Amino acid sequence: MQVTDYIAYVASEGDKFATAADKGDLTVDIAACQGWDMRSLVRHLGLIHLWAAGTVVAAQDDWLDAMDIPDMARYWPELGSSWPDDTGLVSWYRATKDNLIRVLESAPADHQCFSFLPAPTPVTMWSRRQASEIAIHRFDAENARGIPSHFEPEFAADMLDELLSGFAVQQRSRRPNKIEIGSDQILHVHADDVDQHWYLTIGPRGTETARDGGDADLTVTATATDLYLHMWNRTGDSTLAFTGDAGVMAVWRESCRVNWSGGE
Repeated sequence: MQVTDYIAYVASEGDKFATAADKGDLTVDIAACQGWDMRSLVRHLGLIHLWAAGTVVAAQDDWLDAMDIPDMARYWPELGSSWPDDTGLVSWYRATKDNLIRVLESAPADHQCFSFLPAPTPVTMWSRRQASEIAIHRFDAENARGIPSHFEPEFAADMLDELLSGFAVQQRSRRPNKIEIGSDQILHVHADDVDQHWYLTIGPRGTETARDGGDADLTVTATATDLYLHMWNRTGDSTLAFTGDAGVMAVWRESCRVNWSGGE
C-alpha cells in the first residue's frame, strides 16, 4: 500500500474506534488488555497518536518519551497538557487522530525521522504503524461493545505482514522469562482468501520471516482477518486450520509479544 492508503485507514479505522468507544460507559473492560477499561484504551490510543505525530515532526536527535501525557505538550500543548474528563475524552481522541493525519499528510515523502520497523520511508512506517495500532484497538473497542468487526482482506493481510515481517524479527531480546528455544521451528502462515504466505523460522537466534518457503513444522491457514486477530492474540483457534505440530503456536506466543511500556 501507499502512504495515502495508510492515512485513509488511519481516518476510517479511527472513526470506527471512536464510534465504538462512544457507545457506552467508559468503565467497560477490554478483554485483550489486562487491567484496562475503555477509558484506558481511549487514552492509550490518543497518547500514541500524539507521540507518533510528535516523533514525525521532531528533530531526529529529540526523543519524545511517551510515558505520560504531559510530555506531549512539548509539541501539542492544546492536546497534550493533561487528560480530558470522561465527557470530553472521545472528542479529544478524535482531535488527536485528526492532528496525526495532518502531520502525516504534510510530511514530505523523503522526510527523515526516527522509525523502528522496516518500511520504504519513515513516513510510510508511521502511517502503517498507526493504521494497524488503531485497527487492532478498534477490534478491542467493538468487542467490548458486542459489535462485530470486519476488515478488508488486503488491509488485514498488510497489517498481518507488519506483525510477522516487522515486530516478530525484533523479539529475541524481549522474550519473556528468557525463553529458550533449542532448535529452529518453521511456522507457515497462509491467508487463503488473498493467497499470501509467510514462513517464520523461530529459533535460538531469534525469528526470521520470508514470504516464500517449503516444508514447515506447522501450517496455519485462515482468512487474513482471522489470522491478523489470532496472531495478535485477540481470538481463539476455532477459525483456523492447523497442519502439523500445533505446539509451534505456543512457541510463537512465547517468543513474540509486543508490549506497551508507556503510560495509559
